Amino acid sequence: MIEEGPPAPKILRMVYFVGAGFLCTFAINKWREMERNSLLKEEQKSQQGDVSLLHHQSPTDSVHKAMK
Repeated sequence: MIEEGPPAPKILRMVYFVGAGFLCTFAINKWREMERNSLLKEEQKSQQGDVSLLHHQSPTDSVHKAMK
């Protein structure tokens, strides 16, 4: 059987735990940033599409849509 040595010192285990916490926090923040950027891009594309639709409408249609 394999003999196990003494457990790692408490400080080393704490450093591992804190490091894992920082790593997870970084990953979560990066994921949120990526999601936010993708939503902003989709929103910009939809706004550009709305602007192009307004150019193809008659002026009275635009006024009616604006009033709604």
